[in-house]
Amino acid sequence: MKPETVEFLTAGLQPLSCRACGTCVLVKKNSVQHTSIQWTTDASRSCPVFAEQKASGAQTALLDTCGNLSESIEAALKDGLLEVPE
Repeated sequence: MKPETVEFLTAGLQPLSCRACGTCVLVKKNSVQHTSIQWTTDASRSCPVFAEQKASGAQTALLDTCGNLSESIEAALKDGLLEVPE
C-alpha cells in the first residue's frame, strides 16, 4: 500500500476502549454525523454484543457497531477525549 493511502486511512484515528466490555478500537470523528471505527480485533470474539449476534446467526460484517461502543464514543466526546473537526 502506498504511504499516502496508509496516511489517508489511518490519520487521526485514536484508540478508544469500550466502557462496557473494554474492547479497544480506533476511532476518528470526521463530522458530527460521521464516525470512522477500525476494529483492532475480531469483533465477534472481543465484543459481547457482536458475539451474541454471531451466535444467533447474524452476519456481523453487516453490523455497524454496538450500542455500548456508540455510548463510549459519545462519552469520549463529552469528556474531550475525541473532537469533531471544524
